Amino acid sequence: MATTRTATTNWEGSLMEGAGKVNLDSSGVGTFDLTWPSRAETPEGRTSPEELIAAAHSACFSMALSHGLAGAGTPPETVRTSADVTFQPGTGITGIVLKVQARVPGLSADGFQEAANTAKENCPVSQALAGVTITLEAELLD
Repeated sequence: MATTRTATTNWEGSLMEGAGKVNLDSSGVGTFDLTWPSRAETPEGRTSPEELIAAAHSACFSMALSHGLAGAGTPPETVRTSADVTFQPGTGITGIVLKVQARVPGLSADGFQEAANTAKENCPVSQALAGVTITLEAELLD
């Protein structure tokens, strides 16, 4: 069964001087401020589209990797993923770096790298972002 999730942004003013709020409607977990400076300069307590993409990508990848590992008979104890989304004003999103560390008993480093690569290629957010270069740094913890 398909699901739909909704977020709404209300923006006021011009790009450079204006400001907005993005509301996570489906979950109701919060409303977050955003401005052009929070996107192109420093966050200063506000978010950006790129940070929201990074949150979605790190969550999706972690879930895909956990699912793949469990399906292969090596369920993880822990998976920690960060996503660095780079935004270049005037160009757009220029790259994403996924960094994952996991503790997976009984799995070799090569097996983990293979599982991580498969998750990177097959997680729905990676597929939605296929127009951007996505790199992966994977570390199997003892």
